[in-house]
Amino acid sequence: MNQDNQFGMLAKYYDVLNYNANYKKVADYIEEVFEIYKKKPQLVLDLACGTGSLTVELDKRGYDMTGLDLSPEMLSIAAAKASKKKKNKDYKNNILWINQDMRFFELYGTVDAVVCCFDSVNYLRDEKDVKKCFAAVHNYLNPGGLFIFDVNSRYKFEFIYGKNNFVLEKKNVFCSWQNNYNKRDKTCEFYMTLFAKKPDGNYTRYDETQKERYYGEGFLKESLLEIGFGDINIFWDFDCGEKNNIKKCGRVCFAAVKI
Repeated sequence: MNQDNQFGMLAKYYDVLNYNANYKKVADYIEEVFEIYKKKPQLVLDLACGTGSLTVELDKRGYDMTGLDLSPEMLSIAAAKASKKKKNKDYKNNILWINQDMRFFELYGTVDAVVCCFDSVNYLRDEKDVKKCFAAVHNYLNPGGLFIFDVNSRYKFEFIYGKNNFVLEKKNVFCSWQNNYNKRDKTCEFYMTLFAKKPDGNYTRYDETQKERYYGEGFLKESLLEIGFGDINIFWDFDCGEKNNIKKCGRVCFAAVKI
């Protein structure tokens, strides 16, 4: 999911800890963006697809999906999830899963659209890496192809993450999550301690550190233009409608066309 495969041990528990993620809403948003741009893509790449929940949801809607991620652990879960859906006949195509880096990936051919959701771009901790990712996306998009991605907002980094602590508990998994956002270098470190209940009733402890970087709308827009994208639109929180208080939105969502 990110440049250093920070989702090793956490992959197994990712879906449990993100139980409130609304993949149907995100897929609805993506299709609304398609309508805004009057695009009807067939081949779609889900870049940094994680455990594949969004990939599978888009597959259900008839798109020919490829899911790409750096974490083999996440892709293993994604493939198992898709296989389960296929047995239930809730599955359209044979999803292609690719284990590659989002900065340097290579596909077997071009695609009509690339989606990259849930702040995966923030895991690229250098501006050069963001541009490398955008260039790879541009290279494998068909002319007129659409690139849709989101990043965490400044408000989210400074006030939701900040130096706040969270406790998550769900289905025999307990996670303590400590944040440390550095305004000077615009990076946030997440220190996670997870306790997972074993069949014998005991708990196994895991410790993991992750890191994201804040990128402003100006830099991202300029980078898209530099790489060769145009017709750029910005939305907020997976919603194409107007927002009353944009300053407090958690996600900044971009859509751009390969020129």
